[in-house]
Amino acid sequence: MNKKQLQSEQTKKRVADAARALFVQKGYKATSIEEIVEATGSSKGNIYYHFKSKEGLFLYLLDEWERDWEQSWRQRESQYRTTVEKLYGFAEQLVMEDLNHPLTKAADEFFNNNEEKANDVEERIDELVSGHLKFNQKLLQQGIDSGEFRDIDVEKLAVVLEGLILGLGQMLRKKNSEDATAIYKTAIDTLLTGIVKPSAV
Repeated sequence: MNKKQLQSEQTKKRVADAARALFVQKGYKATSIEEIVEATGSSKGNIYYHFKSKEGLFLYLLDEWERDWEQSWRQRESQYRTTVEKLYGFAEQLVMEDLNHPLTKAADEFFNNNEEKANDVEERIDELVSGHLKFNQKLLQQGIDSGEFRDIDVEKLAVVLEGLILGLGQMLRKKNSEDATAIYKTAIDTLLTGIVKPSAV
């Protein structure tokens, strides 16, 4: 990386860090590009050069969150002996790293924003959702391959699992971590009742 590229990356990081702090403090809708400009000392043109739009900037922060989440999961996954244990561990991580994440409120606003989004933003959101479904499918397939789960349609059940996660995420925003974890575990219990072999419980 040459000096110019390094400076560009440093500027991008400075803008992203300042924007993250504003989104956490004020939420997505209430944070304007002008405030990000003021917080960073960068020009609006410079911000748009790196991120194209406020939505693009927020998606960049969501990508960082996704990468951190996946890294944390990789570190935890090896401690679970079975896929059933992984599903409960997955639920615990959702509480620890999603419900309690500083950007959770802003992310809710972003995804529930009914304003028309640019095509590239819609495509990136679709990619995020697709990534979640692939993660779910892989986890469920591991259960089939290990003999813990009966032969199921992993594509359909991955959508069900994602819907369960999203719905609980909305419902449990004001719960403390202990109560939220207990409810997530109850949801996993309910899901497993339909797919787990009796010998695997």
